[in-house]
Amino acid sequence: MRAPRFWDRDSALSRLLKPVGAAYAWVVAHRLEQAEEYRPAVPVICVGNIVAGGAGKTPVVIALARHLLAAGCKPHLLTRGYGGTEVGPRAVDLDRHDFARVGDEALLLAAVAPTWVARWRPDGAVAAAEMGAEIIVMDDGFQNGSIAKDLSLVVVDGGYGFGNGRPIPAGPCREWPATGLARADAVVVVGKDKTGVAEMAAQAGLTVLHAKLEPGAEGAGLMGRKVVAFAGIGRPTKFFVTLKQCGARLVTTTAFPDHHPYTRKEIEDLLAEAEANEAMAITTAKDRVRLPPDLRERVAELSVDLIWRDPALLTPLLDRVGVRA
Repeated sequence: MRAPRFWDRDSALSRLLKPVGAAYAWVVAHRLEQAEEYRPAVPVICVGNIVAGGAGKTPVVIALARHLLAAGCKPHLLTRGYGGTEVGPRAVDLDRHDFARVGDEALLLAAVAPTWVARWRPDGAVAAAEMGAEIIVMDDGFQNGSIAKDLSLVVVDGGYGFGNGRPIPAGPCREWPATGLARADAVVVVGKDKTGVAEMAAQAGLTVLHAKLEPGAEGAGLMGRKVVAFAGIGRPTKFFVTLKQCGARLVTTTAFPDHHPYTRKEIEDLLAEAEANEAMAITTAKDRVRLPPDLRERVAELSVDLIWRDPALLTPLLDRVGVRA
């Protein structure tokens, strides 16, 4: 899905849809109130968001998993497997599974720590605990009431914030921001805070963690390179801006919907465009796992790493769930 442009501002259409958005938010709140939470045998950290897509949840999960691993903890990661057919619970096997089965995010997570796909998250939590997980880090699921969370981190893009602050379809929010923040323990602001999210979170009594996304090692080789760039993520423009910051010369940029399943023709056309311009086709790590396998090696990727401004702020949060890290 591509986010409508009016989601980031007040508009006549947004105001017209506001009652529908209010109804949407009511349904989310009602489901959470009525849900019977399952409490797993090990602590659960939920990394979620309030805005639909593009906040940076998966990089935060990966960074958190690496932090826990470095501290000697054994985290297992849990995801719904959006875009895949697997119902689960299923341990992700990078040698056997592809994005069509487990989703693109699960493949990125499994490269870092043991990862489970489960449509019914409690089943995934049970399986993870039985296989030795000391803590579960859940990618998304902040609005899912089926599983008890011991710590909830809400991830917010600093440049976008909560958009116009209205629930879907009047805006980008899965619920009213104030309602979501009331359930959270901390907010992770990714990138420069241009919308006052940190102040809003602090006023709600939440810990505020600041972080930024930095280009991976591939970025060093992009200076002066001509590229044909494409991405099917929540906010493709962020990827294109990152390429420019690495010094790449963008010949063309093509934005696809988030989690877009690329066809062979789409990739062949992009490769032909790159060849005609003596350029390199490039995309994100998340997109690259969705390419036809035999064409994947002809497309470069630019990965990103999430860097905490002050990693020490994680310590008191993890102390709450009994993890010394």
